[in-house]
Amino acid sequence: MVVNSVHWFRKGLRLHDNPALQEALDGADTVRCVYVLDPWFAGSANVGLNRWRFLLESLEDLDTSLRKLNSRLFVVRGQPTDVFPCLFKEWNITRLTYEYDSEPYSRERDAAILKMAQDFGVETRVRDSNTLYDLARIIEMNNNTPPLTFKRFKSIVQRMGLPKRPVASVSHQQICPTHISAQHDQRYGVPSLEELGFKTDGLTPIVWKGGETEALTRLNNHMDKTGFLSNSERPRRGADNLLASPTGLSPYIRFGCLSCRVLYFRLRDLYMKARNDSTPPLSLYSQLMWREFFYTVGTNNPMLDRMEGNPICVQIPWDRNAEALAKWTEGQTGFPWIDAIMTQLRQEGWIHHLARHAVACFLTRGDLWLSWESGMKVFEELLLDADWSINAGSWMWVSCSSFFQQFFHCYCPVGFGRRTDPSGDYIRRYIPKLRDYPNRYIHEPWSAPHEVQKAAHCVVGVDYPRPMLAHAKQSRLNIERMKNVYKQISSYKGLSLLGLVSTLQEEQESSAKMDTSKAASSLSNSSCHSGQKAPAPTTTTLEPLSLRKRSCPMEEEQSSGGCRQPKVFWYTSSESSQ
Repeated sequence: MVVNSVHWFRKGLRLHDNPALQEALDGADTVRCVYVLDPWFAGSANVGLNRWRFLLESLEDLDTSLRKLNSRLFVVRGQPTDVFPCLFKEWNITRLTYEYDSEPYSRERDAAILKMAQDFGVETRVRDSNTLYDLARIIEMNNNTPPLTFKRFKSIVQRMGLPKRPVASVSHQQICPTHISAQHDQRYGVPSLEELGFKTDGLTPIVWKGGETEALTRLNNHMDKTGFLSNSERPRRGADNLLASPTGLSPYIRFGCLSCRVLYFRLRDLYMKARNDSTPPLSLYSQLMWREFFYTVGTNNPMLDRMEGNPICVQIPWDRNAEALAKWTEGQTGFPWIDAIMTQLRQEGWIHHLARHAVACFLTRGDLWLSWESGMKVFEELLLDADWSINAGSWMWVSCSSFFQQFFHCYCPVGFGRRTDPSGDYIRRYIPKLRDYPNRYIHEPWSAPHEVQKAAHCVVGVDYPRPMLAHAKQSRLNIERMKNVYKQISSYKGLSLLGLVSTLQEEQESSAKMDTSKAASSLSNSSCHSGQKAPAPTTTTLEPLSLRKRSCPMEEEQSSGGCRQPKVFWYTSSESSQ
C-alpha cells in the first residue's frame, strides 16, 4: 500500500526532536510538510507585528532546512477545516501527523480535523513533544484534577521520573522524494509581512531572529560550559540586566523552534558533568517546570483567560478606565520606569520577567486597579513568548487573582525601578526625552526643580506626562480593596479559592528543601531585591512567595522609597544571566 503522508506543523517548528514528523516519515512513499496560515486571521487576531515577523522568519528557516533535505515547506492559505479536505484529495493523502497540543481551543480544533481525516479514510498519528510530561497523567495522579499549587505539582512530577528523551533530528536519508512544482513559491511560499497586510514603515531592527537555526545557536552558546558555570557566580546588575540576552530562549520554546526536552537534557547532562554525576535538583529546571505547571492548569479549563466563569479565579471588582489602560499600554503613565518597560515591549517584543511583574502589578492591584484580562491581551499581542496558558496564569498570579495571595506586597514604580536601574540607563535607552536628567531625578522627573527640567530639555507636563496618579495613596487604597475581597472569600464557606493558593508555610517548607546550586541560576536573570544585598543566585528567585518577615507595607514604603518587591513568578524560559 502506498503511504502518502502530510505532517502538519503548528507550534513545533523544528526538525530536531519532532516525533510526529518522524511518524510521517515512517515507511512513507511521499511526505509533505504543511503549515496552515489563515490570511484573515493575520488581520484580525490579537497578534502584533513582532510576533508575526518572528513566525514568518521561523517558517522561512524551516523551509531552508527542508530544502537542504531535498524537500520544501508547503504554506497553505486558509482555515484547517477548509484546507485539509482539498489536500487529502489533491495529494491522495493516507496519513496525517501532528504534535499534540493540550490547550482547550487546540484540542477542539484537532478533534474536528481528526474526525474529518477519519471520514476521508486518512490514518492520523499524534505525538506529544510540546511538554516534558504527560499532562493528563499529572492530572490523573492528582485525583483527576489539576494541581493548583506549585508545591503539589512538583511533588507529583518528582514521582514520575525523567521525561522522555528527545528523538533524533530528521536526516537526509529519511526524506522521501516529493515532487516540488516550479510554481511552489507562488502557491506555497512563505508570505511577507506586506503580503499579509502589515505596514512595515519604521519597523524596528530585529532583536529576536526567528527559527530553529537561531534557537540551536543560542542554545549552544547558552550551554557553553565555561559561560554556563561563570554566569551562575554573580547576578547581573544595572540596565544591561533588563535587555534582551543573545542567549535568551523563551520565544524559541514558545514557537517550538527549540524542544523543551532538548533544553531539559542539555541542562541535566551539563550539570551532572560539572558536578561529578550528582543528580540535579528539580530547581535546575524551574522555568521549564513553571511552564509545565501552567500548561497543566489550563488543560481542562477553557475559561482560564478570563475572570468570569473561571473556577480558579477570584472575582475582583476591577475598575473600567479605557483612558488609563491606553496610557499604560502606550507607555504614557508619567512613571519613567513603567513607561520604559512598555516601550521596550512594543519595540522589541520582550521584557525581563521582573519588568513583567512591575507593569502587571502597576496595572492591576498596585495602582490602576484594572483587570488582569486587559493586561493579558496586551501581552498576547506584543510578547513574542506569550503562550495562552502561561500568559493567563501569570497574570492571575501577579494580580492575586489565583495562586498567590500576598496582596500587601507590591512594586513601587519609582523605588523598584531605582533599585533595578540605579543609573537610569535603561530609562534613557527607551525614553530619550529623559536622557539629560541627572540620575537623582530620572526615576521621578516631576520632583526635579523647574530649572533642572529646563536644563534637561524636558519639562514635566509639557514634554513628558505628569504621573497619572499618586502611587502611595493609590496603593494604600488598593491594599484595602484587596483585603476586603479576601475577607469576603474567607467568610463564604462554599467557596474554597483560598485553598487553591500556596500558604506561606507551604512555601517555607518547600524552600527549605530546595537545592541552592549556583548552576541553577543560569535559567534566570539576576534577582533584584529591594534595598537589600542580592542573595546567592539560584532559581529560587522565581519562587512565588516572599519568605521574609511580614511588615507593614506603608512602613516599608517610607523606609525604602517604595513598596517591596514580592518574589513572584513570570515564565520567561531560560533568560541568560550573561
